[in-house]
Amino acid sequence: MSGHAPADVVCLGESMVTFLPARPGRLADVPSFTRAIGGAESNVACALAAAGHHVKWVGRVGRDGFGQHLVETIGGYGVDVTDVGRDPHRPTGVYFRTDEDRATDAHEVAYYRAGSAASAMSPTTVPYDSVADGRILHLSGITAALSADCLALMRELTAPRPGRPLVSFDVNHRPGLWRDGAAGEVLLELARRADLVFVGADEAEVLWGLGEADAIRGVLPEPAVLVVKRGGEGAVVFERCAASLPTPRSGPAPDSVTHVPAPRVTVVAPVGAGDAFAAGFLSATLRGLGATARLRHGHLMAAAALTVPGDLAAPPRRDHADRLAALDDAAWGTLHLGPGWTGDDQEVRTP
Repeated sequence: MSGHAPADVVCLGESMVTFLPARPGRLADVPSFTRAIGGAESNVACALAAAGHHVKWVGRVGRDGFGQHLVETIGGYGVDVTDVGRDPHRPTGVYFRTDEDRATDAHEVAYYRAGSAASAMSPTTVPYDSVADGRILHLSGITAALSADCLALMRELTAPRPGRPLVSFDVNHRPGLWRDGAAGEVLLELARRADLVFVGADEAEVLWGLGEADAIRGVLPEPAVLVVKRGGEGAVVFERCAASLPTPRSGPAPDSVTHVPAPRVTVVAPVGAGDAFAAGFLSATLRGLGATARLRHGHLMAAAALTVPGDLAAPPRRDHADRLAALDDAAWGTLHLGPGWTGDDQEVRTP
């Protein structure tokens, strides 16, 4: 083992330096950019650490200024970065993006990550012991798209083995990273090997031609917990009933199914919400909360990200989030969260 105190969650994946536009418009027209950080798994790590959990991020960066900036910034959130590798031969990845919604045609992303230090992650460069010393290992489908070595690593980490931590897998389909049309097959394979899976209904429609939550569960029966995100409509969790044991004639144990609508949110920037949702759900999972509370904490953490300009947001105070998550259905349905709602100037409105 790495010799460090066990983490609640270990997050593995590529983090990059992100350049955010100074104004809306095409990349060709934007005159200047502000430096930030981006990476699905490190976003989850930072959000969980800010929420008070012991979290480790494992990845690889170049021995360059951008790599140092990433490690220092992520570590500044309270994340353990002691097992981040430094590659002397490959650079840290960077990317530029516009500020339009990722779902619109106007959204542009220019990645400069081919041959990056993170793309050299493999079973050889990332020792299993460095990622297996937590209660939960959180992965995403982005890593599988970076290189053949990264895919080999993902297959090793999701393979059944004694003492494996609970594997959380966010499908996180990024079409621009997949060049050979293998995304649907590979991401389905990895999701089936995980214990807890997050997938957007829109992703599932593109990948597998399935947009309905029940149909998605039909092709992903293996994970004990499946969360299907439906954007502004909310999210549904399928959870295998542990107390209901299958018999040879009955087949797999049935699911409990819980749907929670998303609160209304005044959106400042539509980025980072999926990672924040995963962090909120995982945080509530670590605390042993029920299905409705886990989904509500996911929605609340997503709302924190949606009401700030960047990918990362300060989470709501735990006591504040717990009060909101405990509302009855009618009161939950009246929530309207706006900028500043997570701080002392909490803006939580009802009609």
